[in-house]
Formats: sequence, C-alpha cells, structure tokens
Amino acid sequence: MKSLLPLLALPLLIASTAIAEPRSNLPLSAWKFVAIDGKSAVSPKAELRIFEDRIEASVGCNGMGGDLRLESGRMITGPMMSTQMYCNGLMEQERAVADLLSASPSFFAEGGRMFIHSDKHQAELTLAR
Repeated sequence: MKSLLPLLALPLLIASTAIAEPRSNLPLSAWKFVAIDGKSAVSPKAELRIFEDRIEASVGCNGMGGDLRLESGRMITGPMMSTQMYCNGLMEQERAVADLLSASPSFFAEGGRMFIHSDKHQAELTLAR
C-alpha cells in the first residue's frame, strides 16, 4: 500500500500558496519629496525611506518613523513616532507628512516617481540616486 502522506500534504501546499500575498514592487530605498500638498518641499533634506517592514521620513528637521505593511496599494503604518523639535518654516509640511503617513495612504510608484495620497494630504517623490 502506498503512503497517503504526499496526498495529504498537497492541500496544505495549495493553501499556503494561495494565502501568501506578494510584496509590492515598491523599491526598498530612499525617496526625495518633490511636493507636499501641491507645494515644493521646503527643504532639500526632505526624504522618505522604505525598508522591508519600516518607514522613516523627515521634512528636514524632525525624524519620524514606524512599522510598515504594504497591502493592496496602501501603506499601513504605525505606531508612528517622532522627535518634537520646533523648526521654523518646516512645521506645516512636517505635520502634513505625519498626517499623510498615519492615514494608511494609497501609493503608486513607477519609473522612479511615487505618489502618496490620503483624503487630506498628498505627496510627490522621486527615487533618490
């Protein structure tokens, strides 16, 4: 009598393949903010860094970051943490980026450009070289 083990394992293999969701094609790298809410980034240091399971951002003064999960074209973040220094001329865009990243925003990346948007905020970025 032949072993039934290979036949019993087949449903588990099929189920595990169907459940696994492929990682987004979003490159794990640094991005430069070009515009935040339609206005040019106020600092040349404004950037976003994406890692396997973490996101970090700065508009040029405070650093912010948190856990990251990419699902169905959305960035699911949190909890987000930030330093709390006052930075003259940067605070409006800094708050906008913090609110944007905390809102599980939609994103689209292609050809070295990325667009992130939520109900209240949006950002345009380019891949840092």
